[in-house]
Amino acid sequence: MSTALAQALLAPRAIALVGASGDPAKNTARPQRYLRQHGYTGRIVPINPSRAELFGERAWPDIAAVPGAIDHAFVMVPAAEVERVVGACAARGIPLITVYSDGFAEAGPEGARQQARLVTLARAGGSRLIGPNSIGSIVPPNGVALSVNAVLELPQLAKGRLGLISHSGSLIGAILSRGQARGIGFSALLSVGNEADLSMGEIADLLVDDSNTDAILLFLETVRDAPHLALACRRAHAAGKPVIAYVLGQSALGRSLAATHTGALAGDAEAMTAWLDAQGIVRVDQFETLLEIAPLLRQGQAGGGRRVAVVTTTGGGAAMVVDRIDSATVEVVGPPPAVIDKLAALGIRIGNGPVTDLTLAGTRREVYAAVLDVFLESDHCDTVLAVAGSSAQFHPQHVVEPIAEADRRGKRLLAFAAPQADAALALFADAGVPAFRTPEACADALRGMGRWQPPSSAAPPAGDEVAAVQAATTLLEAIGTDACDEAQAREVFAALGVPQGEWRVVPVGDNGVELSSRSTLDLPSDPLAASLSAPLPLPAAVKVLSPDILHKSDMGGVRLNCVTDADARAAISAVIAAAKSHMPAARIRGTLVQRMERGLGEVIVGYRLDPRIGPTVVVGAGGTLAEVYRDAVVRPAPVSLDDAAQMIAGVRGLEPLRGYRGAEPGDLDALAFAVRRLSLLACVGGANRGTGGPVVAEAEINPLVVRPAGKGTVALDAVLVMMQPGEHA
Repeated sequence: MSTALAQALLAPRAIALVGASGDPAKNTARPQRYLRQHGYTGRIVPINPSRAELFGERAWPDIAAVPGAIDHAFVMVPAAEVERVVGACAARGIPLITVYSDGFAEAGPEGARQQARLVTLARAGGSRLIGPNSIGSIVPPNGVALSVNAVLELPQLAKGRLGLISHSGSLIGAILSRGQARGIGFSALLSVGNEADLSMGEIADLLVDDSNTDAILLFLETVRDAPHLALACRRAHAAGKPVIAYVLGQSALGRSLAATHTGALAGDAEAMTAWLDAQGIVRVDQFETLLEIAPLLRQGQAGGGRRVAVVTTTGGGAAMVVDRIDSATVEVVGPPPAVIDKLAALGIRIGNGPVTDLTLAGTRREVYAAVLDVFLESDHCDTVLAVAGSSAQFHPQHVVEPIAEADRRGKRLLAFAAPQADAALALFADAGVPAFRTPEACADALRGMGRWQPPSSAAPPAGDEVAAVQAATTLLEAIGTDACDEAQAREVFAALGVPQGEWRVVPVGDNGVELSSRSTLDLPSDPLAASLSAPLPLPAAVKVLSPDILHKSDMGGVRLNCVTDADARAAISAVIAAAKSHMPAARIRGTLVQRMERGLGEVIVGYRLDPRIGPTVVVGAGGTLAEVYRDAVVRPAPVSLDDAAQMIAGVRGLEPLRGYRGAEPGDLDALAFAVRRLSLLACVGGANRGTGGPVVAEAEINPLVVRPAGKGTVALDAVLVMMQPGEHA
C-alpha cells in the first residue's frame, strides 16, 4: 500500500477543510476546532468562499487557490457540490479525499450513479477517496481529530495500540468514549462510509504497517471487498496483529430469499462467520468484547490451544462465565492429580472439578498466588481464567495483585472481576492482564480465542480435478443462464465426480425434450401408451422434471418405491398431474426415474455464491427437515478433503455415521470426497474465471445417501440454480 496514502490518512502534514463554517454551532465548524484542541501541529486550510479567515486561520475561496501541498481534503459541502469539489481536489493531486457529505449510494440509484462519478473523478487525478458518508478519521498519536463526531469534545484523547475501522460513523464515538472510560486508548479510529473507493480491507492493510497499531478492530455492517480484506488479514497474521470483528445487521431476511435449502442453511450469519474464521478474524458477539479481547489475543498466536483452567474465590462469579462458554470452541479442564498433590504439599486442598473454587480461603494472598502459580506452571491447560469476588473491589491486595504480578510462563492469563471494581481493572490494564467487566464479554472472548485459527487457503483443483472442472464448465456453457432441471444438474455434478447412481429421463407427451444421450431413453412420444424400449431402474423413485420446480416433494411431484413398470407408469401420470395442478405455468420436460437407494444416513451438501464473500459450501443433516434442524457447517469454497472432514465432524446430526453407540460407521471418506468435489463449483463458470460466462448461484444435493464404510455415497437429488443476467456475485 502507498506510503503517501498512509501518511495522508494517519499523519497528514496539511489538511484542507472544504466547506468549513465560521458558525461554531454548525457541524462543519467542528473539525477545525477539534484538530487544534487535540494537538494537531500540521497545516489547516479552511475553504470557504465567503470568509477570509476562520477561527484565526487564513481561509481560501476554493481548493485551487491554496498554495503548497495538501495531503488530505475533508469535504463537507452539500451533495450537489461534491462532484465539483472532488474534481478540483483530484486536479491538484491531493492524495486522499474524505467525503463527509451524504446523499449518495445510500439514497438510491441516482445517488449510486453520482457516487460512481466521484470515484472516476478521483482516480483520474491519482487521488483515493474515503466515503461518501464518512464521519472522518481520528488518529490520537498524531493529533488528527478530523471528524464532526461530538465525542471529540472530550478534553483529551487517550492514546493506545488499537486501530478501529468502522462502517458506522456514529459508533466510533461510542467505542472511543467507552474505551476511554476504561483507560483503553486507540492508535486510530477510521470511518469508511459507503466504501465507494477505498475499502475497509485496503485501510486495514495500512494499519498492518502502522507502527502505532498492535491489533485491528472492525465494526462491520457488510463486506464489500472481500479479496482486499482477506489479503490484509493474512498480512496482519504474519505481523502478529490480531484482527477482531463485531458484525452488525445479521438478519434472517436473506434466508427467505434463498431458492435452495442450502441458501437457508448458509444464511447471512453462518456464511459470514465461516468467512471470518477462514481469514483468521476473531468474531465477537458482545460489543464490550470488541474493546476488551485484544490483550488476550496478543498473549498468543492463533491456534494456541483451547484448554482453559478456572481459578476463583467466588463460585457464582465463575459459573456465570463458564455457563456461557461454548464447549465446541473451549474446553474447561480441571486440575490433574499432579497439580492437586503439589498444592496439598503446600497445605492447600482443592478438588478435581472443572472449576477450582478456593472460597474464602482463596482470598488470602498467599493461597491465591500459590494456586495461580502452580496452574500457570502445569501443562494441563493453555489458558488460566482468574475470577475475583468482592475482594477485587475492597481488598485488591489479596487477589487482584497476585493476578497482576503472576509469572505467566508463556500461558494466556485473563481476569474477570465479579463486582464493579474499576481500580482493579485499571491495575490489570497496567500489568497487561486482559480483564473483563461482564461474564458475557469474558465468555465471548474465550469463545473467540478458541475459534481463532490462522488464515486458511483455498484448495484449487489438482490432478484429475482439473479435467473434471473443465468438463463441468463445458456443460454449464451449454446451459447458459437458462434454468436447470434435475437431469442437467446431475450431469454437472457427475462431471465433477459426485456419484449419482442409476437414473433415466422419461419424456412425456408434447412437453418432452431430448436431453443428453447418457440420460435419455429412446422412447416413443407417449411412453404411457406404448411399451418402454429400455428397462427402468427398479425399484424406482419417480420425480417430475422441470426447471421451474425445485422442491418437488412439496407439491406431490415425487413418488417412491415403484417396484414394477406398472407402478412406475402410474407414478409418472401422478407426478405430472400434480405438477400441472400446482404450477400450471411450469415447464414440464418429463420425469426422472432413479433407482431407490439405501444407506446408513442422509446428508445435505450444498453450494452458494454469497454476494459479499463469494463461494461457500455447506454440509448438514439431510432430508426434508434439513432447514428445520439447521444443523450444518459452512465454509468458503473450495474446501480441501481435510476441511471437508472437519465440516462433517462439526455436524451433530451425523454422529450415527461416526459409529455412535456401536452403530455401523458410514463411509465418511467418500462423504468428504463428495463435499470436496461439489465445492469445486467455486472454480467453475465464467464469473469466477473472469470471462463473463455462466455462473452457478446455488447448488444442492439433498439427500446424499451415505453407505457403510468403504461402500461410498450416492446422490438422490440434484438442484442447480444459475445466476441470471443483471445479478451480481
